[in-house]
Amino acid sequence: MRVVLVGRASDRDRLRSELIDSGIDIVSEAPTLAAARNSGAHVDAYLVAAPSPERSDEDRVANESLTPRELDVLNLLALGLPNKGIADRLGISDQTVKFHVASIIGKLGASNRTEAVRLAVRRGLIDL
Repeated sequence: MRVVLVGRASDRDRLRSELIDSGIDIVSEAPTLAAARNSGAHVDAYLVAAPSPERSDEDRVANESLTPRELDVLNLLALGLPNKGIADRLGISDQTVKFHVASIIGKLGASNRTEAVRLAVRRGLIDL
């Protein structure tokens, strides 16, 4: 699996050391998810390094990474599109969008789609 590591340098260092001998190919690294996406690297996933314990709970990024498709859905959520609009833009079904939205909410630790967008912006996962 080809990935980009995302997060603060110290957090990326810690994650990189945990991935030794995992078979995961670290293609690049970036401080924010927006920067990682703009790098143009062709990867299977963006791995967001969990913040070190001294950061507040609200600043923590979920240990699970968002897939490129989840990031596409998240960006369209940020535009205020309903599931049907997101489905039309991405050429997928409404049910698939619902699945992605639920996954995004779970991974970000949000209680709803609005909070997911707010947390994603605050954490640098998307730009508005």
